[in-house]
Amino acid sequence: MAYTAEKPTRALSSDELRQRIPGWGADLDKKDRPAVPKERFAPEVTGAHWDFPERQEELVPRERSIEHKFLTPVFGTSAPLKGLSGVIRRYAYAQYSEGRLAHWMLLILGDRVDAIESHVTSLASGHPDNPITETGVLAEGKYHGFASRFGRRRVDVKHSWIDPIVVAGPWVLVGWAAFVVARAGVRAARR
Repeated sequence: MAYTAEKPTRALSSDELRQRIPGWGADLDKKDRPAVPKERFAPEVTGAHWDFPERQEELVPRERSIEHKFLTPVFGTSAPLKGLSGVIRRYAYAQYSEGRLAHWMLLILGDRVDAIESHVTSLASGHPDNPITETGVLAEGKYHGFASRFGRRRVDVKHSWIDPIVVAGPWVLVGWAAFVVARAGVRAARR
């Protein structure tokens, strides 16, 4: 018994455990391990016919950690780096090891810059993002969002005061910047 004055019972031996628990200790003896044939290098059995897989062609230079000599044989190309965020991310990979805080902080900064670039692109496209429907603000009133936060000991209540600032802040800043630019344009046109 744990935490009592009684003498603990003797632990079962390996043979007793093997009799009592089906499959116990299967990894002790390699001939009892079901994966052993797969762990053995036998190209005639497995059909493996290469030492290193054929490499995917790198059409556009990809970012890679300075710790690695080359890219993996296959890599993603669906979201190529672009704009200022791409410059920041390339710099993070070119200058800092993955073990350095600066590497990861630059990648986070690149993500934030990418979000801003995406918002600006959506504004310029004529089909801007809709912060009311896309942020879940309407769900707060529709699905008892406020009532569910109180009296339930929810942890997220502690930071809920800053959520509107974090969500609406960028939109307010963009709106203010658009107003300033429009006002300057109107003033310039009047002169």
